[in-house]
Amino acid sequence: MTDQRPAAVPVVPDQVPDAVVISDRVPDPALVSDRVSDSAVVSDPVSAAPDRSTLRLALVVGGLVLAVLLGFGLGRVNATGTTGSPSLAAEHTDPPGVAPHNHGSATTTDQGAATEPGGLAVSAAGFTLAPLVTEFAAGRPGQLRFQVRDAQRRPVTRFAIVHDKPLHLIVVRRDLTGYQHLHPTMAADGTWSVPLTLAQPGVWRAYADFTAVADNGAQTAVTLGADLVVPGDYRPRSLPAPATSTTVDGFTVGYLGTPQAGATVPVTFRIDGAGGAAPLERYLGAYGHLVALREGDLGYLHVHPEPELVDGQVKFWLTTPGPGRYRLYLDFQVDAEVKTAEFTLTVP
Repeated sequence: MTDQRPAAVPVVPDQVPDAVVISDRVPDPALVSDRVSDSAVVSDPVSAAPDRSTLRLALVVGGLVLAVLLGFGLGRVNATGTTGSPSLAAEHTDPPGVAPHNHGSATTTDQGAATEPGGLAVSAAGFTLAPLVTEFAAGRPGQLRFQVRDAQRRPVTRFAIVHDKPLHLIVVRRDLTGYQHLHPTMAADGTWSVPLTLAQPGVWRAYADFTAVADNGAQTAVTLGADLVVPGDYRPRSLPAPATSTTVDGFTVGYLGTPQAGATVPVTFRIDGAGGAAPLERYLGAYGHLVALREGDLGYLHVHPEPELVDGQVKFWLTTPGPGRYRLYLDFQVDAEVKTAEFTLTVP
């Protein structure tokens, strides 16, 4: 699935596309008028001087021809739209937590439009995720270090702050267990690092969700993915059956809404504690963060909600790119502690 969240931005070399070259050349007015005048001269058998009315008519015709040619040339230029080099459009300019939106693909999509999942490639939109270590021992604390590199293989060091962080890192095993939402720190040389423990053997997927900022200020929202390996006896777990309610650490979390392939629909989550509605706190600029991963290819969606609670509930606008089974991970915060509720969702 695709993602809905803010992120950090790396420095990207200027890659402004070359201006389109117009091959249609507008004729030189002088040459046109010369050719018109030459062809318009009529010799008089009695006198070498041209008839005045004939010359006047020739000049009028010549002017019309010239106007048509110039109009055609200008029309071609305007139709092509080449009044200079194309400008780079900002991919993500929303301040943290101001509106619901999706992230995950190389470009941000508008609400209401089907979107492709992100995190399926290690390189996209001119950026590459480069882990400096990819193997971990099961259950043993380790350190994940990586860089985001640009098209010239240089480490990116400029990131936009999206939902309070320059980069969001999601890690999950390929059977969709062991979900972690982490926030690495970056050194001056563009190397990110974060403590990481992978509890079980198997292949894990790490998603780097960020917004890169170019030297000219253009922003590109990207989600890149790379595999991490934990040697050992890998025993994948089956997904739990679909359900719209679950419990986590004494909280009951349920949702209403029916996601549909290729459509954007509202999905609202209610979190209740022992005494009723839980006193939700803002976490990373919002009352909840929703990550959805598609079974099979692990396509990634990161969804952020409405900026305010709606009737005490957290409301998202979710766009699922296609049919299949998805695993939903809802992060929410109560009493300064972040909880994660998980659901299995089937989209027909």
